[in-house]
Amino acid sequence: MLARALARKNLADPVVLALPRGGVPVAAEIARRLRAPLDVVLVRKIGVPHQRELAAAAVVDGGDAEIVTNDDVMAAADLTRADVERLAKRELAEIERRRRAYLQGRERVPLEGRTLILVDDGIATGASVRAALVGLRRRRPRALLLAVPVAPADTIAALRSEVDDVVCLRMPEPFVAIGLYYRDFHQLSDEDVMRALAQRGGAGPAGGSKDAMG
Repeated sequence: MLARALARKNLADPVVLALPRGGVPVAAEIARRLRAPLDVVLVRKIGVPHQRELAAAAVVDGGDAEIVTNDDVMAAADLTRADVERLAKRELAEIERRRRAYLQGRERVPLEGRTLILVDDGIATGASVRAALVGLRRRRPRALLLAVPVAPADTIAALRSEVDDVVCLRMPEPFVAIGLYYRDFHQLSDEDVMRALAQRGGAGPAGGSKDAMG
């Protein structure tokens, strides 16, 4: 359904970017329909020391690592940019591990000047999605879109300023859980992600990905 909605937009030179793990199978269907390359964007939260669940920032890898800060939390926790960069090193190591596992040595898709479509299986709070969007905007795309099957209306409203367009199929009120809107919402493994990327031609160059779509 999401792929059909995006296909009607006739987007120029699209690249589909998934947030693993759940966003990958959704993004793979979109990439197939649009005959576009598929890649992943990896986001890791940078928690405040001694309160790791409170995010002072997030580090985003969409080809090159970007740190997106939460300035209010940083100020409250008395953290400097240097502190955040130091804390980010552990998360960057995990991103690098996942990147190697998911991409299996394939080249990243060039993003500058292209229409980027960020895809997840749904949104709850939107923190990871916002960090990914901010990081992708810095890659100087032609246009930046957010595409999700389901999300709360207030979360979508808060994210609209970060993108050129949003496609969200359902915005239920009250919003309870993403899984309620899927027939199958089983937990995905790293192997599932790797398999989907390999089947789509993974993160290879755009031409190679189109050939792989057959």
